[in-house]
Amino acid sequence: MRSETGFDPALYDRFPTKEERPPEELKELERIWCAPKGWRLLTAVNNNYVGFFYVATAFLFFLLAGVLALVMRVQLALPLQGMLPQETYNQFFTMHGTVMMFLFAVPMVEAIAVLLLPQMLAARDLPFPRLSAYAFWAYFVGGLCFFASILVGLAPDGGWFMYPPYTSLTYSPGINADFWLLGIGFIEISAIAGAIEIIVGVLRTRAPGMTLDKMPIYAWAMLVFGVMIVVGFPSVILGTLLLELERAFNWPFFDPTRGGDALLWQHLFWFFGHPEVYIIFLPASGLVSMMVATLARTPLVGHYLIVLAFLATGFISFGVWSHHMFTTGMPNLSVGFFSAASMAVSVPAGIQVFSWIATFAVGKPRFNVPTLFVLGGLITFVIGGLTGVMVAMVPFDWQVHDSYFIVAHLHYVLIGGMVFPMFAAFYYWAPMTSSRALSERIGKWAFWLMFIGMQITFWPMHIAGFMGMPRRVYTYLPGRDWEVVNMVSTAGAFLLAAGVLLFLVDLARNFRFTTDNDAGNVYGGGTLEWLPTGLYSTRSIPVVKSREPLWDDPRLAEDVEQGRYFLPGSATGLRETIITSPLRAEPQYLQIMPGPSVWPFLAAVFTAGFFLLLTVQAYTPSFACGLLAILCVLRWLWDTDRLVKEDHVDVGAGIRLPTYVTGPSSHGWWAMVILLVVVGMIFIMALFSFFYLYGVQPRFWVAPAGLVWLGAILPAYALAAGLALLARYMLAREKTQLWTPGVLFLCATLALAAGTGVNLWSWIASGLRPDASGQGATVYALLSLDSTLAAIGLLMAGYISARNSRAMIVRPRNNSLDVCVLWVIYAAAQGTVTAVVTRIFGGG
Repeated sequence: MRSETGFDPALYDRFPTKEERPPEELKELERIWCAPKGWRLLTAVNNNYVGFFYVATAFLFFLLAGVLALVMRVQLALPLQGMLPQETYNQFFTMHGTVMMFLFAVPMVEAIAVLLLPQMLAARDLPFPRLSAYAFWAYFVGGLCFFASILVGLAPDGGWFMYPPYTSLTYSPGINADFWLLGIGFIEISAIAGAIEIIVGVLRTRAPGMTLDKMPIYAWAMLVFGVMIVVGFPSVILGTLLLELERAFNWPFFDPTRGGDALLWQHLFWFFGHPEVYIIFLPASGLVSMMVATLARTPLVGHYLIVLAFLATGFISFGVWSHHMFTTGMPNLSVGFFSAASMAVSVPAGIQVFSWIATFAVGKPRFNVPTLFVLGGLITFVIGGLTGVMVAMVPFDWQVHDSYFIVAHLHYVLIGGMVFPMFAAFYYWAPMTSSRALSERIGKWAFWLMFIGMQITFWPMHIAGFMGMPRRVYTYLPGRDWEVVNMVSTAGAFLLAAGVLLFLVDLARNFRFTTDNDAGNVYGGGTLEWLPTGLYSTRSIPVVKSREPLWDDPRLAEDVEQGRYFLPGSATGLRETIITSPLRAEPQYLQIMPGPSVWPFLAAVFTAGFFLLLTVQAYTPSFACGLLAILCVLRWLWDTDRLVKEDHVDVGAGIRLPTYVTGPSSHGWWAMVILLVVVGMIFIMALFSFFYLYGVQPRFWVAPAGLVWLGAILPAYALAAGLALLARYMLAREKTQLWTPGVLFLCATLALAAGTGVNLWSWIASGLRPDASGQGATVYALLSLDSTLAAIGLLMAGYISARNSRAMIVRPRNNSLDVCVLWVIYAAAQGTVTAVVTRIFGGG
């Protein structure tokens, strides 16, 4: 019986085959997937190299932020210390929080995913390897330049949360805040690129037979993680853009004297900020769930409950953002709702904790270094979770808000929920990427120093908070009985740092990066990342029949290595992987993957240059870098959508798959849809800003531009969407028509630009200025978003025309045109909503 995809699952019975593979086949596979050498390593796009670079860079930022924390602890060890002046301390404080949250935590969990997911899914690589390389290099260059601002006294000093009005131009007149706003907004774009890669990778590149119920628990965690980033991160991107617009052009989004509201920033920031805690925790939870099963030598207890807990956490966490705003004077109804949500989100976390405890209880755990770090993280996280339930109680939160109790709670959650699991993962998976395993003896010493140091550092902060010590202070007066607890915390911080230093010694002694001659499955894991691998991942892509295939089939590793499953060599002479259906993981087509390229690296460098030069107001070189970044991106995309001479190829055992598909079956179509969700979330949060200011500052609202303008705007947008669809229809026609698809698409983008232009002109003609009121600022912000989409549409039209002139827009289907049509249709829909909403809701 055939499935809905047309693939016959009975074909799986042909594997493993008994035929012997020719020896030159493996050599050809190694040649196709070989890594560049020397300086050309910068062009590598393989997940082994990109993932390793990613992890190393994120860990570097962890160390740098830790050094800042040690200096701050020395400053606070005794009253009236003079080690750091107030301004410098504020920069250290801001950079520590910013680096830990934005440059370490989220990038680290993405980095581990880039390294592990293809191996766990038995894919040759993630579906967009050049996007992964771009995301890493943008993060690497931008992150280091951002951190370097502290060396020249230009680091932001408004706290990692950057609350207005402290960060407005009035109170932060230098460019310090601009470094944060442009730098972090840019780094978040890198995180979103990684999330798109992860979502499509988990849904579309799983090994055949790896249905959703057989998918590794870590893949579930990363899928929820990716969706949460796509939904949550656009909010902070919009917030940083709005605050930068206020600082640069005096648009009053957060100025209450002109119709703005400073609390708007808190709503935008914490809609991202509180879910980010779970964005960090869920991947670590997935890693712990994987490790617990292996370390206890038994299948994970409550697998389905943990999956449901992941989904529940992802959903509930977005109803918790005002948990951070209980003291801002919100209405009692809102306070009650967010308090209930804050307590409810602890339920799925509790399910995971009890599942891990049950797995250890029914299994036979070995108390090695990964086990110690897992248990240490579990204990620490539970303490942080209990204090989290405490601060979810509104009366209690009123008492300890902005005290050191909150500092202790935050660090217990993040260190227990992410840092300790990260070190456990380092020891557990290091044998997959190193020719030598890390030392058990040194690792145990490192664990106990870190665990004891962590408790000594942060437990006394609960007491300091109860004693009234406020957070975010650079010193304090003697005689308040805070000296002892601060000195103890400082001593604990150095003990914690000693444990991290010992781990670095272990790395230096034993870690030797390799892509093929690794130390092997030291702890006896049962999932696919422990198959023999090279840069091409597995020699052949197996059929998966259970969640722990290596435990259930002892011969699987040998059969895979001998090429007895899917794709034992290269069917086209190029890099390839199999794209499978999202639910049942049935083979759909063979993806031709791009190889090493310098263009993602150059695009990332110029993108970073654009944002950083914009920060220092070097506008001419900044826009030059922006133009070069666009050209580099277009050049890298030029090679990605291409046909091969074979329409269908044998991927093993006589099974043939197509080499090119379009529409919803294409992984590129999925990526564009996810990108449009990101753009849509930015637009939704912009609409929220519009309605929020409309509700809290109605006296600043004036009569909008007239509805008569809709008679010109809406037909233009409808024409744009219609012409874009017609272009796709005409491409499917066999005979060349007078109105070619390229010309039709160009006309569609011109109609889109015309609709946006008329809408913009109507507001200019109405006399509403963006610097006059919150209404003007939000209206012109919405118009700016629409204009950006229209400009990108025109850029797409030029790209499609260029490919069409080189006969690269092939009939009857083409992925490049497909995704561009999606963009224009969405842009037309967004422009329509902007035009209607901003006119219906107005004063006067």
